[in-house]
Amino acid sequence: MARATDGDGQPVPQRLLAAATRLFAERGYDRTSVQEIVEAAGVTKGALYHYFGSKDDLLHEIYSRVLRLQQERLDAFAGADAPVERRLRDAAADVVVTTIENLDDATIFFRSMHQLSPEKHKQVRAERRRYHERFRALIEEGQRTGVFSSRTPADLVVDYHFGSVHHLGTWYRPGGRWAPQEVADHLADLLMRALRP
Repeated sequence: MARATDGDGQPVPQRLLAAATRLFAERGYDRTSVQEIVEAAGVTKGALYHYFGSKDDLLHEIYSRVLRLQQERLDAFAGADAPVERRLRDAAADVVVTTIENLDDATIFFRSMHQLSPEKHKQVRAERRRYHERFRALIEEGQRTGVFSSRTPADLVVDYHFGSVHHLGTWYRPGGRWAPQEVADHLADLLMRALRP
């Protein structure tokens, strides 16, 4: 059986994910071999296959760990006891910050999503749909109550905001002109202005 931690005490699954994330970001998913991942992680192929069934499983987990975090945070914002405009703005800013804080993961995923197996691709689409539906429900709540304009359909508002989020990997650079929270505030404010009645 594979050891749960390496010599430094770091759990092997996290070591493998860190190595895969770095290599996928540097070389691309399709140009990174399983052998290169296990060498970079300092483990055996047996250890990789003990925790992950395939390279495809690593790619799926790289994205899923970010989406799980974002879903938990969105659920907390959406369920808070606050006006809908505050809940939506907080959620809109948070998805920007958490994407920037996990930019390699998000960039790898959007660049390589098409390489997932059909089953994993379907699973990821369902996970993303759940997130988008919860976000859209906040917009619809505000539109129903007259807090937000209903001139633009909620689906298009969601696509507008998440199009900006998904595009972050093509231009945002850590240590650049804007800090993550500044970008988040600008994009969240744009969204809120678009919904102004």
